[in-house]
Amino acid sequence: MSKMPETTFADLSLADKTAVKKSSIEARRFSDVSTCSFSSACFTGSSDEDEISPKDIKQSNSTGSSDFCVKNIAKASFGRREIEIAEQEMPGIMTLRKRAAEDKPLKNSKIVGCTHINAQTAVLIETLIELGASVRWAACNIFSTQNAVAAALAEKGVPIFAWRGETEEDFWWCLDRCIYKEGWQPNMILDDGGDATHLMLKKYPDYFKSIKGIVEESLTGVHRLYQMSKAGKLTVPAINVNDSVTKNKFDTYYTCRDSILDSLKRTTDIMFGGKQIVVCGYGDVGKGCAEALRGQGCIVYVTEVDPICALQAAMNGYRVVRLGEVIRTVDVVITATGNKNVVTRDHMNRMKNGAILCNMGHSCSEIDVSSLHTPELTWQRVRSQVDHIIWPDGKMIILLAEGRLVNLSCSTISSFVVSVASSTQALALIELYSSPGRYKSDVYLLPKKMDEYVASLHLSTFDAHLTELTDAQSKFLGLSKAGPFKANYYRY
Repeated sequence: MSKMPETTFADLSLADKTAVKKSSIEARRFSDVSTCSFSSACFTGSSDEDEISPKDIKQSNSTGSSDFCVKNIAKASFGRREIEIAEQEMPGIMTLRKRAAEDKPLKNSKIVGCTHINAQTAVLIETLIELGASVRWAACNIFSTQNAVAAALAEKGVPIFAWRGETEEDFWWCLDRCIYKEGWQPNMILDDGGDATHLMLKKYPDYFKSIKGIVEESLTGVHRLYQMSKAGKLTVPAINVNDSVTKNKFDTYYTCRDSILDSLKRTTDIMFGGKQIVVCGYGDVGKGCAEALRGQGCIVYVTEVDPICALQAAMNGYRVVRLGEVIRTVDVVITATGNKNVVTRDHMNRMKNGAILCNMGHSCSEIDVSSLHTPELTWQRVRSQVDHIIWPDGKMIILLAEGRLVNLSCSTISSFVVSVASSTQALALIELYSSPGRYKSDVYLLPKKMDEYVASLHLSTFDAHLTELTDAQSKFLGLSKAGPFKANYYRY
């Protein structure tokens, strides 16, 4: 994550605060971004904000507990309604909760969670608790937390440390509070990006030795796990749910296909027809973005380093280019690679006036935003999560969400597809926790049978009816009638 100023707005004198408000650059740095709603129903508006950090406010829930840090515990009832709405659109995780609640497969587990905190992940968190887990939670992204939902979880007794618009210092403070609690020692990690794993290994190595398993759902975090494994530093088993079929073929692809349009519309009011757009990366995220934008009449280019993905893009009718070949003419640049410095300062110098720049990949390092913090450039915050970056000659580009995940910062996501991913995460935690000794200290994919089970949990929503193999057909194919129906190497 890129460094942000360590001084908070609350630390400034009254005179300094006035000066800050008059400066577009400082306003960008210190403004609390809660005014950009994660969903229109959970819009918090400027009236909900103040200049005091939640760390400096003593709050307690209705039971007297203060083991949390959220923006405003008084918003709990509103957040509870958000969670209840999400539950109606999350059939898989709710069915799993109902079926496994009596058995308590996570009894005595102590889970540190570091994920996006919104109504959908709240359903996952409360499911894990129903299945017997004790949890402590922080946000993996400083801009994607729904403050009202965090308050609802705190009111229910969940130790949660997150609010929208955290500083870099706040982020690590919150995560540290989740990991370390006197009388409570974690034995499982649910991570999105690898930060909880990284901090525990670095600061609490004795805790890390007691971990029974790690579940990681992002490309960035999975990459870090494989690096740890290669270096011999991964001493516990981990499941890579990012590459499970039900995660990347449904949650990743369909979520991004829907939310890229919503993100761009909400932040810029752009008309898509005829716009030239380059999508950097043609994995499942890039595929979803490219398809959605082409469906709106955009001229879509794709950049790729992988010849297989490049060939897929070409045969789907996209022109595969290098970014430098089209950077002067495109209207929108979207990164979706999980890599670093995909869009450099040199690229941004050559972008045309009014071009839009945003990131859909997990990593916040895809766009070299730090290179834009130079004296000759002027930042103007025009909307929450929308900055105009102005060059000395008057050229302006539009940067969304400061280069962080634009869909989770500026738009809505489908509760249904998150249900698919949440079910996968819950099953992965159960598998690692309930199977001591089965897995060595390495990175594994979710067993195929579990992927199929997650898919089956969601079919009833569409009134879909599976065909059953006959005994003869099962014998002919060499498959069990109950599955799994595909080999692990099968590519859907």
